[in-house]
Amino acid sequence: MKGRTCLAIVLAAGEGTRMRSALPKVLHSVAGRSLLAHVLAAIAEAGVMATAVVVGPGQEAVGAEARRVLPGADCFVQRERRGTAHAVLAAKSAIRQQQPDDILIVYGDTPLIQAATLTRLRAPLAAGAAVAVLAFRPSDPSGYGRLVVAGNKLIAIREEADASAAEKAIGLCNGGIMALAGAHALAILERIGDRNRKGEFYLTDAVETARGMKLDAVAVEAEEDDVRGINTKSQLAEAEAVAQQRLRKAALDAGVTFVAPETVFLCADTRFGKDVVVEPYVVFGEKVTIEDGAVIHSFSHLAGAHVGKGASVGPFARLRAGTRLGEKARIGNFVEVKEAAIEAGAKANHLSYIGDASVGANANVGAGTITCNYDGDAKHRTKIGKGAFIGSNSALVAPVEIGDGAYVGSGSVITENVPANALALARSRQVIKEGGATRLRSLKSLGKKKAHLGD
Repeated sequence: MKGRTCLAIVLAAGEGTRMRSALPKVLHSVAGRSLLAHVLAAIAEAGVMATAVVVGPGQEAVGAEARRVLPGADCFVQRERRGTAHAVLAAKSAIRQQQPDDILIVYGDTPLIQAATLTRLRAPLAAGAAVAVLAFRPSDPSGYGRLVVAGNKLIAIREEADASAAEKAIGLCNGGIMALAGAHALAILERIGDRNRKGEFYLTDAVETARGMKLDAVAVEAEEDDVRGINTKSQLAEAEAVAQQRLRKAALDAGVTFVAPETVFLCADTRFGKDVVVEPYVVFGEKVTIEDGAVIHSFSHLAGAHVGKGASVGPFARLRAGTRLGEKARIGNFVEVKEAAIEAGAKANHLSYIGDASVGANANVGAGTITCNYDGDAKHRTKIGKGAFIGSNSALVAPVEIGDGAYVGSGSVITENVPANALALARSRQVIKEGGATRLRSLKSLGKKKAHLGD
């Protein structure tokens, strides 16, 4: 929000025991990105200038993920688990140091939160409110805290166990995410008590605490998906479905053609050019860019790949990290490419593995070709020159170079460099023994008879 500073405090200390996993809850993935990374990306997009991430003891991996996504993020440890307000105060030093106009308190397990929603939540603070709570209207409010509102003011957040019959009838529920005016934040947080059944400090008490200080609190409505928290693998799957719907819609709105959208799985950072066509059952992993006019055929899997203009991939192709396809390059069925550059017009149409290699413009890699890049200890590179032709069922034993315009005969095992425009043949001489097949069958038949007599 223009003219106002903001500190985001991300609560990521939860153990996530209901996930039934050794992996910290916020490190589970939706659309190829950790839950925490989704939250941090939304915070950054919302223009937040400083971020504090509260983690649990021994959760170094969570702190590392936070710093990977936002190198400037500060991490604080909540050493005792005494409630959400207690968790926020683990970052007290950041509040004092930053002295922000606004403070956003966001949970690390809400991957569907959008930057625009966070910006709307801050707006009432600029108008004088001390507390703004993100609210939503679920189809079934059971189990959620209810927001008690009078006029345009938020009076209280009432947990269901403590709610009266009238309050349980309220459809407006607490989404958990909250914004506090920086000038009042510490005073509000430090006045929250632990007089409740669990003896914990609840952030939800910030509303009544602020009102007791003659300060205003308001509710800001959002879609249910924005505040969807993840506590189980089932909820993780539900969030994945919502994320995929959002990503597919954004791609379709940008002009991508999905033949069967519901069968295509995208990553949060997948990038498409104009007039791209994606056939059914394609999976995009992290760091994939598809340029204008490219076609991704069915049952292909791409990750860490850059596909050039007008290129064709698949069906049943796999592009792994480090793959770069030039303009109008062609990677066909059952071809795997890894850490390789396939230049403009080059093609590998069938049943090949191209790893740690470069394939020159307009070169042809025949069916069954393998770049033998690993010797059991280290990886080595293969270089195939422009216009070269690699015959079917060839093995190129790296490190090796095939010169421009060179021709490798089918079935060759190439262990030495091939000069430009040379013909390379590296296979055993064919031997034919007339009647040999008949004699072989006779010997096999005799062996079977002896075995039968032995029985």
